[in-house]
Amino acid sequence: MARQRTLDNAMGDLFEQETQSRWLAPGALHLPGGLDSLGPGSAWLLAWIGAVSSQAPFRHLRTPGGQSMSVAMTNAGPCGWVSDRRGYRYSPLDPLSQQPWPPLPRELLTLASDAAQAAGFADFEPDACLINRYLPGARMSLHQDRDEASFAHPIVSVSLGLAAEFLLGGLTRGDTVQRQTLRSGDLLVLGGEARLRFHGVAPVKAGAEGELRFNLTLRRAQ
Repeated sequence: MARQRTLDNAMGDLFEQETQSRWLAPGALHLPGGLDSLGPGSAWLLAWIGAVSSQAPFRHLRTPGGQSMSVAMTNAGPCGWVSDRRGYRYSPLDPLSQQPWPPLPRELLTLASDAAQAAGFADFEPDACLINRYLPGARMSLHQDRDEASFAHPIVSVSLGLAAEFLLGGLTRGDTVQRQTLRSGDLLVLGGEARLRFHGVAPVKAGAEGELRFNLTLRRAQ
């Protein structure tokens, strides 16, 4: 298949791919295979996740209501997202160790900034990376990301491992939900009109891509 430019040259060379990028909604851009722009495969990123989790282990956070999340989480960057009986919030320290979260690599910051730029959001500089680990059967219920200081900044998502069905709703919980398969190496940007749309992940199914799904969401928390 001939290579084609996505978004009519808005991407530049970075996101030249075999498949077409697609707007799921105004401000919501799916970039299939966007991670390939960093080099062949995702081994380096998986190795980095392993290093992060050795310092800040994955854990199943509890909601303010006391329920344990099916997805295991950890963080990297100056801020990390945490949840417990006191509520949802960002913290500069890992509550388990009282140490700063592991730093973000420049390559990941650049990827997030370039993906945001491709979707029309300039000068995105994330200061938080929430890393979710899904086993088969784990899911993420519909929610809005509302804990950041400003909603003017987009959120950039990176998928690794098992494929997942991403759920994108509207601005109220009862709005119609569309489904988009996210495969290993795909990027997703939510910004602008889509920044506060409800979204989630259907229960992850076992597949040929491995035993786990990792999802990294890069945000501007402060």
